[in-house]
Amino acid sequence: MKKIGIMGGTFNPIHNGHLAIAQAAKDQFALEKVLFMPSGVPYMKNLQEVLPASVRCEMTALAIRGIPYFEVSDMEAVTEGNTYTYQTLETLKSLHPDTNYYFILGADSLYAIETWKNPKQIFKSCTIVAAVREQTPEKLQAQIRYLREKYQASVEMLEFSGIDISSTRIRDMLQQGASVHDLVPKEVAAYIAENHLFRE
Repeated sequence: MKKIGIMGGTFNPIHNGHLAIAQAAKDQFALEKVLFMPSGVPYMKNLQEVLPASVRCEMTALAIRGIPYFEVSDMEAVTEGNTYTYQTLETLKSLHPDTNYYFILGADSLYAIETWKNPKQIFKSCTIVAAVREQTPEKLQAQIRYLREKYQASVEMLEFSGIDISSTRIRDMLQQGASVHDLVPKEVAAYIAENHLFRE
């Protein structure tokens, strides 16, 4: 069976933290590649702050250019209406039955994942890889045990020292006219500047 990672997110914008987590997951779980999958209509976000999917896909492509085992998937971006993780995974599994998928997310999402649409199907379709910053708190270990027991979920921890970057912080800095060259790949910084993105 092939082993492929999925990094979902709005990527509004993509930053060095996303790339570092994907690289760590590839190394730790011996993944053949990681699919970066910008969301289409992110139903849990304030849409006024989110750039069009085509722009976020373009930034993501620039960020991973030259890394052969990273790939952009516009599967969710081109879907009209809300997109749901369980449907994406079901589609991928039906297209590629010879592949085991590793869905990479921030550890905080483990507390909210039961509120996602059809969580039972998500756990059935993939291994969840939770990026944990440094030591794993007892509360998180308890949540992982709970999900494993309730859903027979495959939940693994990604040992990741962490890069403290968020897309929200980057957008705030850009609105204030600050440089974000240390936080995003240089191609992404250039694209943001050329297209005057995230300015008031």
